[in-house]
Amino acid sequence: MATTQIAVIVLLGLLVATHIHITEAQLGVCYGMMGNNLPSHSEVIQLYKSRNIGRLRLYDPNHGALNALRRSSIEVILGLPNVDVKHIASGMEHARWWVQKNVKDFWPDVKIKYIAVGNEISPVTGTSYLTSFQVPALVNIYKAIGEAGLGNNIKVSTSVDMTLIGNSYPPSQGSFRNDVRWFTDPIVGFLRDTRAPLLVNIYPYFSYSGNPGQISLPYALFTAPNVVVQDGSRQYRNLFDAMLDSVYAAMERTGGGSVGIVVSESGWPSAGAFGATTDNAATYLRNLIQHVKEGSPRKPGPIETYIFAMFDENNKNPELEKHFGLFSPNKQPKYNLNFGVSERVWDISAETNSTTSSLISEM
Repeated sequence: MATTQIAVIVLLGLLVATHIHITEAQLGVCYGMMGNNLPSHSEVIQLYKSRNIGRLRLYDPNHGALNALRRSSIEVILGLPNVDVKHIASGMEHARWWVQKNVKDFWPDVKIKYIAVGNEISPVTGTSYLTSFQVPALVNIYKAIGEAGLGNNIKVSTSVDMTLIGNSYPPSQGSFRNDVRWFTDPIVGFLRDTRAPLLVNIYPYFSYSGNPGQISLPYALFTAPNVVVQDGSRQYRNLFDAMLDSVYAAMERTGGGSVGIVVSESGWPSAGAFGATTDNAATYLRNLIQHVKEGSPRKPGPIETYIFAMFDENNKNPELEKHFGLFSPNKQPKYNLNFGVSERVWDISAETNSTTSSLISEM
C-alpha cells in the first residue's frame, strides 16, 4: 500500500477517534450571532465540523444557519426566541406554522434534538411579562411537533437560569423560590409528563464574581484540592456540581424527580469584569470539558453540556458579555482546548481540509 494511502487511513482513524470521544462527552457549543464581524453561517458550521463539535445550540431559527447544518449530523437545540413566545401561546395555528417553517422544512437533514421555548424567562427578571405565556407556548409547540409526526424525535423544553433557585446550599436542600413556584411547578410537571429534560444555564463565574468573599476561585474553576462542601454522604469539590445538584433537588421537591437536566449554557469570560481573565477562562473550560464526562455526586454519568459560546460577540452588553467565545471572529481559537482527546489529535483535526472534515462528519 502506498505511503500516502497509509497516511490517509491513519488520519481518518484519528479523526474518527476524536469524533467518538466528543460524542461520549456529550458536549456542544452555543452559536450566538450578536456580532457584526462573525464568519458566514457555512464557515461557522464548517468550523464545528473541523473541530468535531457534534452538538450546537441556536437561539432562533436562523434559516442561513439551518441550511448550513443540513446533512452535517450535528445535533441541535433550536431556540424559539422570547419575542415569539406570546404569539405561539395565542393559538395552535401559530405553533403549527412555526414548526412547519422552522422544523419540518429542515427535518431530517438537520438533526434537531430539542426545541427551547424561550430562554431565561423568569418572574424575577425583566422577562416577567412573558411568564403567563410560557406553559401555553410549551404545550402548543409540543402538540404541533406531535402532529408533525416528530414527537418521538424532538423534545420540547425551555431554558432557565439560577435566579429561580431560592436555596442552593447545601445542594441536597435545593429548592425553587417560593414566589416563583406558581411558574416553575407547571413547567416541571409538563417536562415530567412529556419525558423531556429541563435546560439549565449554569455559570459558576457569576456566583463567584458576585460573592468572592465566600466562594473561592479554585472551587469555581474545578481546581479545589479538597472537598469544599460535605452534604451528607455527597462530597463537592466544585461549584458547578453543587449548582447542578441543587436544581435536581429543587425539581424533586416539586414532583420532578424523574426529569433530567441538560446544561444549555456554561462558560467563563476572558475579559471585561472581575475574575474574567484568559487564564481563568481556559482553566474553567478545560476542566468543564473533562468533568462533564463524569457527572455530579447526585447524578453520576455524562452530563450533556453546551459551552457558551462559539465566538466573542461584539454587539453584546455589558462588556464582559463580549468575551465568552471559544474563538475570535477570525476563527482563531482563544484557548488550547481538546474536548477530552490528545492535543495531537485535536491539532490534526483542526488542520484537516474541508473535504476530509465533511467525510468524517457523516460517519
